[in-house]
Amino acid sequence: MKIGTQNQPFFPENIKDKLHYIKEIGFDGFEIDGKLLVDHLEEVKEAIVETGIPVTTACGGYSGWIGDFIEERRQNGLADIKKILEALQEIGGKGIVVPAAWGMFTYRLPPHVSPRSEEGDWQAVSDSLKFLDKAAEETGTLIFLEPLNRYQDHMINTLADARLYIEKNQLKNVKIMADFYHMNIEEDDISEALHKNRELIGHIHLADNHRFQPGSGSLDFKKYFSQLKEEGYEDFLTIECRVRGEHPEEEYKKSLHHLRSSLT
Repeated sequence: MKIGTQNQPFFPENIKDKLHYIKEIGFDGFEIDGKLLVDHLEEVKEAIVETGIPVTTACGGYSGWIGDFIEERRQNGLADIKKILEALQEIGGKGIVVPAAWGMFTYRLPPHVSPRSEEGDWQAVSDSLKFLDKAAEETGTLIFLEPLNRYQDHMINTLADARLYIEKNQLKNVKIMADFYHMNIEEDDISEALHKNRELIGHIHLADNHRFQPGSGSLDFKKYFSQLKEEGYEDFLTIECRVRGEHPEEEYKKSLHHLRSSLT
């Protein structure tokens, strides 16, 4: 397994400098914002060649959720994601991380009643995933469907929720994106969820139990990494977290060292 990273505020702004920096501190790949990739595709290509650091996946950078309440935004988001997949194809990227929605509605806060029925949610997300499944097939990429915790989304919260969409809609190019932070909130047992869905997990995000850098909280990464290796997971582990501490850059390097140690 290899370790990748999303962007951090202390990374260089220029994409070439960013990838050089990522390589220097010991990461194996970069997960890019989708809009940044599309808008600066040639520059990203040059940076990959110059540094040897792959841009493995995209996350975000589109203008509407696949489960958006507003149909125009949903359609705009799908068009954006298709463009991102086409750009990923050009750089040899694997796929894009896509939740049903983020911050749009939660049953945990007033008004507690969704503006759309559960059947409507299912139809909107299913229609989107069927469209993206075809787009992914055409571009040789994948959709990584991400369950979010109950405070950030009301539609897909567990790996089992994501699996249901994949199986019921017979999607061939959609895999599950397992995020340890969200799983720590939603899953009864992280190990059991990883095991039950092992053949569909295509990508993993890492943060500790409190959303900050791995190694600064209570999650047992060594335990989960050992399980993933035993069950044949060979893809990227990508850090998606906030960083706290007096010196964030140094704390992030310590976190990477912690993850490397947990892989052995």
